[in-house]
Amino acid sequence: MAKEILTQIKVQAPGGQATPAPPIGPALGQHGVNIGQFVAQFNERTKDLAGTIVPVVITIYKDKSFTFEVKSPPASVLLKKAAQIAKGSGVPNKEKVGKVTAEQVREIAKTKLKDLNTQNIEQAEKIIRGTARSMGIEVVEG
Repeated sequence: MAKEILTQIKVQAPGGQATPAPPIGPALGQHGVNIGQFVAQFNERTKDLAGTIVPVVITIYKDKSFTFEVKSPPASVLLKKAAQIAKGSGVPNKEKVGKVTAEQVREIAKTKLKDLNTQNIEQAEKIIRGTARSMGIEVVEG
């Protein structure tokens, strides 16, 4: 028989550098989960994404055990890294803050494909281009 699920929690934490501090500690602590065990497992599984913010969905069971699924980093984080900027534009339609190439958009779309609501790479690229546009990042050909 499958374990009975108590709840699911979604948090974002830096890959390979999670700590028991907020937001992870309080979110898990209120459900009686061993925080240290989660942090150790999470850091081990995400050590190749060091420092990149990664969403994680934690499923907590009635017996206080847990499983978790690491998602791909948010498109905005990947776009900021590709454009080498600290943050998006406050007025994206007027003020552009960076540029990414169409090839970089394709790479980000490939990374995000499993977490998007499409399996088509062209549609995934359109989603990433839309995110770039809303951040004030120009997509240049070449």
